[in-house]
Amino acid sequence: MTEINGRETEAPMNRRNAVKAFVGLGLASALTDCTPASGGGGPVGEMPGPPPAQGPQLDPEPERAPSPDEHEHPAEGDLLVFALGVRKGEVVTSADVPLDGPQIFAYAGDADGAHGASDASRLDQIILVRLDPMSLSEETAHHAAEGIVAYSAICTHEGCDISDWSTQNRRLICPCHDSEFDPTDNGQVTEGPARRRLAALPLKLVDGQLVVAGGFTGRVGFRSP
Repeated sequence: MTEINGRETEAPMNRRNAVKAFVGLGLASALTDCTPASGGGGPVGEMPGPPPAQGPQLDPEPERAPSPDEHEHPAEGDLLVFALGVRKGEVVTSADVPLDGPQIFAYAGDADGAHGASDASRLDQIILVRLDPMSLSEETAHHAAEGIVAYSAICTHEGCDISDWSTQNRRLICPCHDSEFDPTDNGQVTEGPARRRLAALPLKLVDGQLVVAGGFTGRVGFRSP
């Protein structure tokens, strides 16, 4: 301590101590501001270690193409083949569908014939009817091909095959409980206990053959809301 004008003051710091203090403060500040390199997880100021070892990187396996059995039908591009009768399995052409009915039962299958009527489910059955294009509603005409319309052949009431046809009023009829459906108006119910319309199937013509233009526009099956 040093007395100046009757008061005690601290002795001035000598040069060596001042340099030590300055260097010490600078080093502490540098260590405080130091951050680990990206990916490091050690204490502040410590250089990060090498990244953890990883196993060999394998190339992803190529996607496996679905087999014909895994392909869902009907699908866009499928051909239609007869489901019943002496021509079962043969391709249906537009000329095979008579004007104003009765309906023809068909299945959809791959264009190369790998999938057809022989291994299709009953729920995949389709009914084809040719009608005057001018008699079709706008939505029905959009899905039709030269007046030919396609619907699921499964009644939405109890799941029976819609095998009857009324020539008088052009209605598709289920023989089990007499539900009637209007093929000119998107398969809407007109009579009977069924409460849901038939699922429609869009069609197109390619070189005279009936080809599926998309999936069913409604739910296939019965007893569902």
